[in-house]
Formats: sequence, structure tokens, C-alpha cells
Amino acid sequence: MTFEKAELSPDFRAGYAALAGRPNVGKSALLNAWMGVHLSIVSPKPQTTRERVLGICTRPGGQVVFVDMPGLVEPKHKLHESMLLEAREGLQDADVVLFVSDAADPKSYADGELLKDLPHKSAPLLVVVNKIDLVDGPLREALAQRFEPLGEVWLVSATRGDNLEPLLAHVLELLPVSPPLYPPDDLAVQPVRFFVQEYIRETCLELFHEEIPHSIACRVEEFHEDRDPVYIQATVFVERPSQKRIVVGSGGVAIRRVGTVARRKIESLVQRPVYLDLWVKVLPGWRRNPHRLRSLGYRLRRRGG
Repeated sequence: MTFEKAELSPDFRAGYAALAGRPNVGKSALLNAWMGVHLSIVSPKPQTTRERVLGICTRPGGQVVFVDMPGLVEPKHKLHESMLLEAREGLQDADVVLFVSDAADPKSYADGELLKDLPHKSAPLLVVVNKIDLVDGPLREALAQRFEPLGEVWLVSATRGDNLEPLLAHVLELLPVSPPLYPPDDLAVQPVRFFVQEYIRETCLELFHEEIPHSIACRVEEFHEDRDPVYIQATVFVERPSQKRIVVGSGGVAIRRVGTVARRKIESLVQRPVYLDLWVKVLPGWRRNPHRLRSLGYRLRRRGG
């Protein structure tokens, strides 16, 4: 999609729309549905999103930079603190806040208390009740009535597409008049390396169970686009030797499976053949260690900051 400056309407709008809410309510699925590409990783396991993912959604009349944020959690360790920092900063910078709730989860009835505490300045607030395809009409209406005193309510389904385009059009209307914040052809703010790491971690979420997925981090060590195929070396970190044995598998069968599935996702992103070289290392207690978290690229609030 290419726009020349002369083609932009004088009332072109652009800004940031934050996707907030508890873990696993479908924020990433909504972003992917609006973007039309698999940008933010998705998993039934909670706390999948650890860092802000910015998706650039450009339409003829405006540009929405969606900010998919980690779920709002009560921090239990340093990784949770990093995730909460990402979420709060994303809210404070937003021009519009979309608070996403899960229509099929009974916990949604308590979301009102969480919503009241959002640090979103004076930005317009939209309550987006997702997964309406999973519940009947009376329950949808009950949720809508419960949230009405807190903000404008939208009933949507990320998987089925219900009300997504009307909601996107409304978000555009709420943004300030502005030229595009990013080139209209761009889809994301983060570099390709970031999405490579995320796709590898998403594959681990799909293939492993119990505590393993939450103990996994990934870091790209080498990325050579000048080779054919593209050469990528990445390390999958776990916290304990027992977890490494599971991730590697007997004779390396598990990590080869991770590599095969993740490589297909990466090739779809870069549109070229990829050679993915995966290693597994133990990094004890990395989720609770500030220095190790920072070495993996996670942000933490500095002392006194």
C-alpha cells in the first residue's frame, strides 16, 4: 500500500492504540486480525506476550499503530515486573486505549476493578469484549451492561471477524489529525530479529507443556541475510538441566521439531529459504535475575527510576 504525500487527505489521522487487559483475552489475536498477518504470537497459555509488539495498520484515511502489550498481572518475579513496565508505558503513551475482556471467561465480571486502575491519562477508553462467538446472546448483553458505566462497549470476535472493521474505523476517528507516523508500507516497528525470537518461543509454547514454556527465552546470536539460504543462529534458554533435556529430546528429536516448525514461520515472514541453527542452554533462574533478564533484552525499571 503506497501513498504519496499529495494523496493524503487533510484530515488524515494517526496515533497509537493500546491493547490492554488480562493475559489470554485475545489481544494478540485482535492485532493479527486487523493486520492480516501473523505478527504477534498467540497461544492458549497465559502470559504469552512479554514485550510490546507494535503493528502498523494503515488505511486511506489514517494510520493506527496498535500496541499489543503484556497482560496485566500481579508481579511474582522480575520477568513479571518487566512485563508490567511494558504494559504501563504503553498505556501512558496511547492516544486510544482498548481494554480487551474475554466474554467466555467468568473472571471477566471482575475486569471492571482492573479497568478503573488503568494509568491511561485522558485517552478515550473503549471496552472490547472479545470471543463473543463462544457465548450466547444473554451473556453478551450482561457483559455489555456491566461495562457500560466504564466506557464505550464493543462486542467482537477476533476469530470470526465480528465488528472488527467498524471498531477499526471508530478507532481511526478518535486519533489526532496527523501525517503517518511510519511509512505506510511498514507492518511493524520491531526488527526481523525480534519476530524470529518470538516465532521460536511461540513454537516452544505449542510443543511443550507445564512449566517449560514459561521458563523459555530465546535470543538470536547471528542473522545473515546476505547468505542463501538466510542463516540464523539462535539460543533457546531454560532455567534447569531437566528442562534442557526435555527441550532437546532423545537424540535431539524435540529441538529438531522446534526448528522445523519455527523455520517455516520465519520463511513466511522473510519470504526466503532459511537455515535455522538452534542451541539450548541452561541459564539458571533467569526470570528472577535482573542482569540475566537485561542480557536477554528485557527492560526493567532502574532503582530510583
